[in-house]
Amino acid sequence: MNIVLTGSLGNIGQPLTTQLVKKGHSVTVISSSTERKAAIEALGAKAAIGSILDAAFLTNAFKGADIVYLMETLEAAGGFFDKDVDFLATINQIGQNYKQAVEHSGVKQVVHLSSIGAHTNKGNGVLIFHYNVETILRQLPQDVAIKFMRPVGFYTNMFSFIRNIKSKGAIISNYGGDKKEPWVSPKDIAVTIADEMEKPFGGRTVRYIASDEVSPNEIARALGEAIGMPDLKWNTIPDEQLLNTWLGIGFNPWIAHGFIEMQASQGTGRLYEDYYQNRPVLGSVKLADFAKEFAEAYHQE
Repeated sequence: MNIVLTGSLGNIGQPLTTQLVKKGHSVTVISSSTERKAAIEALGAKAAIGSILDAAFLTNAFKGADIVYLMETLEAAGGFFDKDVDFLATINQIGQNYKQAVEHSGVKQVVHLSSIGAHTNKGNGVLIFHYNVETILRQLPQDVAIKFMRPVGFYTNMFSFIRNIKSKGAIISNYGGDKKEPWVSPKDIAVTIADEMEKPFGGRTVRYIASDEVSPNEIARALGEAIGMPDLKWNTIPDEQLLNTWLGIGFNPWIAHGFIEMQASQGTGRLYEDYYQNRPVLGSVKLADFAKEFAEAYHQE
């Protein structure tokens, strides 16, 4: 099949590209960076250099594709410390560009990397942008089949713990405790998406993706043991205290408030209500596996 991937060679894009090429598919990877061209071609894929904010470029890149893989991130909209960025408006525009490009190119099969929390527009914090883009894509003609892939929180997000562990000796958040929540490895996401691309398409479907279900306290123990701090704790502080910390270091206000709301929803379990009603088979990369990767990154910083 002829498959076009957005997202360049990120944590998901690189293993996904590798798998699809090995399976014999013709893969084109869209990237905004000319510097990525050689790396893309080294994997056996074609590079399409341009911006996902350019609908005409996307339309041309999508032409002739059997499947397009669509993804958008907060980072694609701007830096977290840029107080002038309107993240929602920018990502909504990306969603509209995807919709236009799919319609005008004639693509009939879409895989969209969405997220946990995309089932609602309330109480999900920054994740509301995934709900918005899903809503935009659902406006495509009904003969366009879409698979909405909803991974849970990425293990790699835990790399953000390193600064506080080194400066304060603990993981610090506005939620914690012994309630289990799902986490996922980008490697399992890539495997799942590659698998779904080779299955029949029809209508609009949703699939959650997770690797393990563990509590904050279990995470602290696993990461602590991996880095040589067996007594590492996951400490909780009030929402307002964490918000003021983030605003104080210069976070974009919408980003700061959005992450606070999202994490509070993680703590109550509200974020996972739809996940548990549509619980997937867990992937192969467990917390213990990621802890080794975390330790390597921790000791390199």
